[in-house]
Amino acid sequence: MIRKLTLFLLLLPLVAAPVVAQQPKQTNPFVFGNCRITVITDGLLRLEYAVDGAFFDDRTMFAWNRDALCRECSIEQIDSTTYLITTPRMKVRYVADNYPFGIFNLNIEFDNAGQPAVWNTRRSAFPSRNNLRGAVATLDQVDGRCPLDEGILSRDGYYMIDDTGKERIIDGWLAPGSEKHIQDYYVFIYGDDYKSALKSLGAISGQAPMNRKYMHGAWYCRFHNYSADDYRQIVREYAEQDFPLDVMVFDMDWHTMGARIGSGHGGRRSWTGYTWNREQFPDPGALIAEFARDSIAVTLNDHPADGIRPHEACYDDFMHALGRSPESDPCPLFDAGDRNYMKQFFRCALQPHEDLGVAFWWLDWQQDYLQPYVRNTRVRHLPWLNHLYYTWSQRRDSLRGCMYSRWGGFGSHRYPIQFSGDAAGSWQTLAFEVEMTATSGNGGCFFWTHDIGGHMNGNDTELYVRWTQFGALSSTLRVHSSSDARDRRPWLWGKRATDAMRKAYHLRSELMPYIYTSLRQTHDEMLPLVRAMYIDYPKAEEAYTHPQQYMFGDNLLAAPIVTPAGADSTASCRVWFPAGCDWYRFDNGLRYPGGSRHEIHAALDEIPLFARGGCIIPMQPYARRMASVQLETLRARLYPAAEGTNNTTTLYEDDGLSTAYLDGKFACTEMSCEMNDNRLTLTIHPTVGSFAGQPTRRCVEFEVWGLGPQAEFRALPRGARIERRGELTVISLPGQEIRKACRIVIENPYTQK
Repeated sequence: MIRKLTLFLLLLPLVAAPVVAQQPKQTNPFVFGNCRITVITDGLLRLEYAVDGAFFDDRTMFAWNRDALCRECSIEQIDSTTYLITTPRMKVRYVADNYPFGIFNLNIEFDNAGQPAVWNTRRSAFPSRNNLRGAVATLDQVDGRCPLDEGILSRDGYYMIDDTGKERIIDGWLAPGSEKHIQDYYVFIYGDDYKSALKSLGAISGQAPMNRKYMHGAWYCRFHNYSADDYRQIVREYAEQDFPLDVMVFDMDWHTMGARIGSGHGGRRSWTGYTWNREQFPDPGALIAEFARDSIAVTLNDHPADGIRPHEACYDDFMHALGRSPESDPCPLFDAGDRNYMKQFFRCALQPHEDLGVAFWWLDWQQDYLQPYVRNTRVRHLPWLNHLYYTWSQRRDSLRGCMYSRWGGFGSHRYPIQFSGDAAGSWQTLAFEVEMTATSGNGGCFFWTHDIGGHMNGNDTELYVRWTQFGALSSTLRVHSSSDARDRRPWLWGKRATDAMRKAYHLRSELMPYIYTSLRQTHDEMLPLVRAMYIDYPKAEEAYTHPQQYMFGDNLLAAPIVTPAGADSTASCRVWFPAGCDWYRFDNGLRYPGGSRHEIHAALDEIPLFARGGCIIPMQPYARRMASVQLETLRARLYPAAEGTNNTTTLYEDDGLSTAYLDGKFACTEMSCEMNDNRLTLTIHPTVGSFAGQPTRRCVEFEVWGLGPQAEFRALPRGARIERRGELTVISLPGQEIRKACRIVIENPYTQK
């Protein structure tokens, strides 16, 4: 009896003491009853609350990649219910009370621009005053400014995307969202490291793909009743007037206009159509093949909202494929939510034209006001159609996916490129497009193609020239206008304007190696080609106050003119030059010290474009097919390097069309600039990597700005030629093997001041 009493007294304190729940050692994702916390990157969390712990990892239109998990995270149990999850970027304090995430059970601590900051669900309950904005679905009918959607970048240092209840993608198709999912939040924590936020977007939503290279060339388009011979004449004029061209767009008049049923749009039923207008295009296949031989890609306009109707040549085939009678059954409505309907629609409506050589489609979906949602879902038509069309385009011969359409919101970066719609031609619209293009990358909208000059109106010659210059320094140089606006062929605007625009087009062609290299950076790092200054310079207050300038890749700064000139025909803009290096005007080599602000003046044929000193810019000779010409001569452009410079930049190359780059079929060539002891050494290092069609040898032209008369060239390769062109010195090296380094050394390169 005494032994039993003693045992009871020994056990009593253990019974009375609170029980500390010792959870088994958890690994990422961390599950606590009905809550799951997934650390996707060191600055991105997924927060789920699911009834009965019914979590899911299916794709949604936003959350596309479920494979990314942060390995640099740890969990520590603080007490019976409190846990601390730590990454290099944040500390997540969570109380496992088995309730949905709220202000009492979750706080995230992080550093924002050197100051301690906290995120909890209360932060997501109110609109952010410090969001740096993003893109917009369309500029249709916009004249001037319009509200922009939010992007993921904010001066608050965080952003949350609520994906709760959204449709899932199961077996490649839309499926209902999970009713048991009460919360499905994606919380981005980045402080002022905006580049990390964009990387996190790629981690969950998929990397931006490489476009076919010609998508970033020069395009011609007009909403006008052109014939095949008209298009041939336009191509001849591009050559005669010395303008490059890569893509020809056939707007909606390529197809017949005989529709008698359908919802229509804009006062007509014939926006949707898939049967060639043989009066205008008696042999479309021959025309497209002719352009293809000349390295011009053809795209067709498509308004699919009314589907395939009885007047179409493919109607009977389509109806039979659906198991319906074309004679007795009613015409089916367009149904993007029906897998078989879309399968047969693509086969009957699109494939025959692709078999003729049509390169890709312009998805011109304007019917959101009539049919905003895919039937029986909460998914808007635009992002879903972007997904379907892009996926369809990926099926052919290992070609990269390809289309252009309006912006469909977060996740639509997987389906480039975007066009901004039918904006009015005005100075106010141009200024807004520059700002919007720079902020759009904040949400993943990396590649805008605008109607240069505006879709409507825009008959001001000076305005059109300045818009063209902006287009030359953006994702795509595409002209387009309505039939009653002035034709955007640049040689129809008077000699002075034509000469100015030719200069801009040529610059675009010459910069293509630099641009394409920057596009690879977008794929790898989710960094926009056109990006707001604060992405590169988040700690500089000036980066937030100069919306009319932007970084164009890593080493060029652009500030397009967006206001009319004064009485002397010279326009101006205010430009801030970031600290850390000197900046040089691209066209004349004028120096602007980093950390300064200057009023920049530009005549009609001048573009305020500036290069970072001491960094080599890869270029090519002018080519009228800028996106398909082989790089037989590499122009390595350098602006003055400061003492102590040791910079390396890279030229990226691939075949420009296929998905082989995903399998490592590409090449990189490093180019270095060293300036030490008053000696400038420029080196093109051996090319690493290979791809189909890669040249084995190329000429190299070092273009060096600002060399003084005392400069001495040392150990030049045999056959080198030196030519002085004012402030520009060109050192030409013939026929270099790409697998061997070539180097030039210049003693006393710059005049001492």
